[in-house]
Amino acid sequence: MIGPKRVRIGHSPDPDDAFMFYGFASGQVQLPGHEIVHVLEDIQGLNERAAGPDPLEVTALSVHAFLELGGRYRFLEVGTSVGRGYGPRLVALEPKPLDALAGARIALPGPKTTATLVARGLLPAFEEVQMGFLEVMDAVAERRVDAGVIIHEGQLTYGERGLVLLADFGELFAERHDGLPLPLGVNCIREDLPSDLRRDVARAYRRSVEIALIQRQEAVDYALQFARGLERGLADRFVGMYVNEDSLSFHDELRRALHVLRSEYWLAR
Repeated sequence: MIGPKRVRIGHSPDPDDAFMFYGFASGQVQLPGHEIVHVLEDIQGLNERAAGPDPLEVTALSVHAFLELGGRYRFLEVGTSVGRGYGPRLVALEPKPLDALAGARIALPGPKTTATLVARGLLPAFEEVQMGFLEVMDAVAERRVDAGVIIHEGQLTYGERGLVLLADFGELFAERHDGLPLPLGVNCIREDLPSDLRRDVARAYRRSVEIALIQRQEAVDYALQFARGLERGLADRFVGMYVNEDSLSFHDELRRALHVLRSEYWLAR
């Protein structure tokens, strides 16, 4: 196997991504002849870095960002974050029908996130207010926006802020597209790397996810340091939502869902 001696693997500092990285972090998975460098950055930052002058060798990306990159990366086909009837959630301070959001100011967690892509396709035309994902609930609670799209652990904790659910994008996506799951994040490797390195990284990443699923308690313990204060039960629940059998292969159902995202959301902008 040839290629760079340092293989930088980027993921967001979130419990589900950290859980999948557990095999590497615990030293049980290695790439012989290569040093694995762990890079932590929020998903919007990883999306932007992938399009810049120094793209990581391996990185988590939003599906939206992957579609924008025009062949710079290819799927590892492992470690995909998938919502089956759930996903990014639209919240507000008071209940309201979705058609009442036409022209509303809606907070979004980053321009290249998949949450933004599906919001544009699932909601009536609205005014986008982009911000960091940690700011969205505050913006809604303080009435700086009319509603907000939340990702990560906010999907489970928004009620603690007095917010109400207007729509779950994973549920809406499934209703509109024959029950398809919603692929949100993917792990990718640079297209310009040697094919044998791409193959070995994919195998190693799959093994890291498998180890985390087998050694679940230890892997959740590791992931808790990235849970931003989420108590263990909720962190475990969140990990289970996005790291499961769908994370081990990019199967036909996910390929169909990706085609829908590409053709009916991304190309239709």
